[in-house]
Amino acid sequence: MRETELSAGRLVAPMFVSEAAASAPQGREAISTMPSVQRLSLTAVVEEARSLADLGVAAVMLFGVPGDKDAEGSGAWDDDGVVQLAVSALKAALPELVVITDVCLCEYTDHGHCGVLRADGAVDNDATLELLGQVAASHARAGADLVAPSDMMDGRVGTIRAELDADGHSDVGILAYSAKFASAFYGPFREAAGSTPAFGDRRSYQLDPANGREAVREAALDVEEGADMVMVKPALAYGDLIAAVKHRTGLPVAAYNVSGEYAMVKAAATAGYLDERQAVLEILTGLRRAGADIVISYHAADAARWLAT
Repeated sequence: MRETELSAGRLVAPMFVSEAAASAPQGREAISTMPSVQRLSLTAVVEEARSLADLGVAAVMLFGVPGDKDAEGSGAWDDDGVVQLAVSALKAALPELVVITDVCLCEYTDHGHCGVLRADGAVDNDATLELLGQVAASHARAGADLVAPSDMMDGRVGTIRAELDADGHSDVGILAYSAKFASAFYGPFREAAGSTPAFGDRRSYQLDPANGREAVREAALDVEEGADMVMVKPALAYGDLIAAVKHRTGLPVAAYNVSGEYAMVKAAATAGYLDERQAVLEILTGLRRAGADIVISYHAADAARWLAT
């Protein structure tokens, strides 16, 4: 009588690939706010991805942690950048594994915002679009199967689709962060990726958590521009929007079970307040029930092991 299926093949594991991790023991750097999650060197990324593939996890999503940053985030579209090298290594070692890349500038800019800045310190939406197109194309050249723009600039999906097609990568799909909210649940990620804004916040280009109808409109616009899959982020407080976006778009929907949500469960489990296994599988099942076709989760490896036993 069970209505909702949860399997390892519906899970995507986020991974942080770091230039600095190459000098860390075993190529792994601990992240204080995310127990059991690490920044990984190129060698460690391949090792970790092989373990995930053996567990049946569907895909990995890569986030870059570069050694150098500048005002434009130019390292983001460097063909020899940390993500580009990781994609090439993963596709050479594990050609059947689906590799998704995060397309944004926040990890690469010295100010931590998701786009280039105007003289007044505000993000310049239109000037950022061209750079995002270059980032996506560089990831596609490295072998990415899907690119995932997370910046929330207006018009970025259309720009990226055009750039990919012009660069000969019409077969590379776009997973759009369509309904990404200005959330309190991103703190651990920002520590992991070194992407905390140096000033201000991202409320001028990320969604107000109070606005559901706007989120659905944003997803519909991304579909019109050529998105192949859309995302709702965060996940736990947004089940209504997972369902609404699924209904409105008819496309595959991803739910991102974000770093703060992961950290909360870890902290509660460590304190003995709840059973981690039961809580995680309930959360992931609930997101699938809401309409998520895939769930991006830092618990992907653990969940895959639990589902197999």
